[in-house]
Amino acid sequence: MMIEMSAVELARGIAERRFGSREVVDAHIERIEAVNPSLNALVEPRFELARCEADVADSLVAQGADLGPLHGVPCTIKEFFGVSGMRNTGGIYRHRERIASEDATDVARLKAAGAIILGTTNAPEGGLWMETDNKIYGRTSNPWDRKRTSGGSSGGEGALVAAGASPVGLGSDVGGSIRIPAAFCGAVGHKPSGGLFPNTGHFPAAPAGNGAFLCTGPLVRRVEDLWPLIQILAGPDGRDPFCRAMSLGNPDDVKWSDLVVYPLETNGRQGVRKNMREAVRSATDALRDRGATVREIELPRMKKAVDIWAAMLSEAAQVHYPEILGAPGEPVSPWLELLKGCVGRSDYTAITMMIAGLDQFAGRFEKTLARLVEEGHALRAELDDLLGDRGVILHPSYG
Repeated sequence: MMIEMSAVELARGIAERRFGSREVVDAHIERIEAVNPSLNALVEPRFELARCEADVADSLVAQGADLGPLHGVPCTIKEFFGVSGMRNTGGIYRHRERIASEDATDVARLKAAGAIILGTTNAPEGGLWMETDNKIYGRTSNPWDRKRTSGGSSGGEGALVAAGASPVGLGSDVGGSIRIPAAFCGAVGHKPSGGLFPNTGHFPAAPAGNGAFLCTGPLVRRVEDLWPLIQILAGPDGRDPFCRAMSLGNPDDVKWSDLVVYPLETNGRQGVRKNMREAVRSATDALRDRGATVREIELPRMKKAVDIWAAMLSEAAQVHYPEILGAPGEPVSPWLELLKGCVGRSDYTAITMMIAGLDQFAGRFEKTLARLVEEGHALRAELDDLLGDRGVILHPSYG
C-alpha cells in the first residue's frame, strides 16, 4: 500500500511510472481525512494546491525531465516552519494571525527536491513542552491510543507519520522535540548534529545564542529515508549564522567491526521501564552479532544531564521565554497569566506559563547555573574522548 511505503520507494515508483504522483498524493489525503478528525495533527491543509502540484509532477515524468530525489512525494511540515502564504504562529495565541511571507530554507529545499506539501502540523505553544497542545489548534492525540499524548513538540508530525498519513515530516528539536514524538508514536526521528541544517524561517526562532541547540530534522516511516533527507537538507544557506558545512560520511560505508557500542540503559536518575531496557539490550545484541565491539560504560555526570542541558540553554540565551511568547515589545507576565488561567481567561496554557515563570528566576541562581555549565563542558569532553569516530551510545528513547 502507498501509505506504508517509504519516501524512497514512492519516489522510485513515480519515476518508473508504476504509479503517479497524483495517485500517491490522493492516497495520503484520503488517509489524512480518515484519521485527522480524531488525531487533530494536521492543522492547515493545502490539498488542492498539492493535487495541482502532483499533476505537474506527473507531466514532468511523462516529458522525461530531470527529477529530484523526492519528485512527487507528499510531505507535511511542522507549523513552526514558514510555508509561504500559510499560518506560522508557533502555537502562540497572540501570533494567531501570523502568515509566513516566504518558505523556510528547509521547506524550500524539500520543494526543490520535488516534495509536495500536504499541509502543516500541530505543535505545543512555543515548542516548550513534550505534549502537543495550544490555544489555537488544540490537542493532538496518539494514533495508537487517543487518550494518550503524541509527544512534542513535533507531535503533529509524529502522529501523522505513524498513522500512515505522511511519508515525510519536517520537525525541529532542542531537547527531544523530534525524538519524543517518534518514540511515542512509532515513527523514525532524527535530530542531527547542531548546525548541520539551517533553521532559517523557523518560528519561534532560537533565542540568540541557542541556535546550535535548535535542530531541524526529519520524521519518517522507514530508516532508509533518513540519509537522502540529510543530503537534501544539509549545508549553510548564508542566513543562519550557526549552520556550517560539515563532511558527511556515507552510512553504507560503515563497517560493523569498526563500531564500539556502549549500552546505557539509564542515566542513573530517571526510571526506565523494563521494555525500554530490553530494547537497549536487543539492539546491543544485534550490533554485537554483526561484529561490533561492546563495552560497558559509566558516566556519573549523566545523572545531571537534564539539569546541565537546562543550564546551558539558559546561559546561551539572550532572549527569554516571556519575550518570545508575548507580542512584539510586550513580554508576557507568566504569573498574571497563571492567575487569569484560574478563571479561564488566559491565552496561554498553564504549563507554558510555569516554564516561562521559572525562566524568569534563572538569573537568581547564577552560581548553580555556572557550576552546571562547567559540568556540561566536562561531560561533553568526556563523551568526545570516549566515542571518538567509532563510538555509539545506545540509550532508551524515553523512560
